[in-house]
Amino acid sequence: MAHVYMLECADGTLYVGSTIDLERRLAQHRAGEGATYTRRRLPVTLRWCEEFDRIEDAFRWEKRLQGWSHAKKLAFVAGGIDAVRGWSAREQAQRRAES
Repeated sequence: MAHVYMLECADGTLYVGSTIDLERRLAQHRAGEGATYTRRRLPVTLRWCEEFDRIEDAFRWEKRLQGWSHAKKLAFVAGGIDAVRGWSAREQAQRRAES
């Protein structure tokens, strides 16, 4: 199984990653052996994760989430995909044009 996950760093920033072994990867992050980004911002806390059948699907979601704003990521963690429907720049521009 593959996973995409979101960590909250000690400074309040969010880190998004993907892996085929979530427990091992979390242990690496927490031990300061993970990504350079999280290494400088310990401790980290798992805020969200999702399981996928294929690593390609998890990686695609990782890249999608990485492009989101901090506020959108937090809304997603709190309420899932329904909480961020309508947040895209295209959808917001369309609503403004209709107003």
